[in-house]
Amino acid sequence: MAFDHIRYDVLAQAALRDVVRTVLTDVAKKGLPGEHHFKITFNTTAPGVQLSERLRAQYPHDMTIVLQHQFWNLAVTEQAFEVGLSFGGIPERVAVPFDAVTAFYDPAVQFGFQFEAVDSDVAAAEASATAPTADKSTALAKAVSPADKPESLLAPAEAASPAASADGAAGGEVVRLDRFRKK
Repeated sequence: MAFDHIRYDVLAQAALRDVVRTVLTDVAKKGLPGEHHFKITFNTTAPGVQLSERLRAQYPHDMTIVLQHQFWNLAVTEQAFEVGLSFGGIPERVAVPFDAVTAFYDPAVQFGFQFEAVDSDVAAAEASATAPTADKSTALAKAVSPADKPESLLAPAEAASPAASADGAAGGEVVRLDRFRKK
């Protein structure tokens, strides 16, 4: 098997994170169009994630937020987004770097994707082979393990599509990067 010097997996994940950034930037400027809304899952232990201690205790690994009716002050930068949400009637501010996002889903159009974890030993070995871009590639590839994915994120797509495959992907609605990797 040939060694992937280009790191298509990392490039694809970076492109998908740009999709999330672009969509959130548009929503911050113009509001949610039509029936669109988002379920965004992120790793609460990732560097740069800002949560209250109450939320961190309640969601020690992963958290899914919904941007639909009750959110405010959405701010998007090149590296992260911040948003005000209410949890149990208590207003909170959440800050999430895009590198911490592990899944994105828009139930209105049944579109979403998940970011795959890259084995850190493999990533380190490949990073040393790709020299100048190694640090950025390794940082972009960090995400939670597929085993840690919250089932609630995929449930709407799976329920809506009777053609869901055995691995949980619903037809062409959820893009999984591991489909493109040689095994």
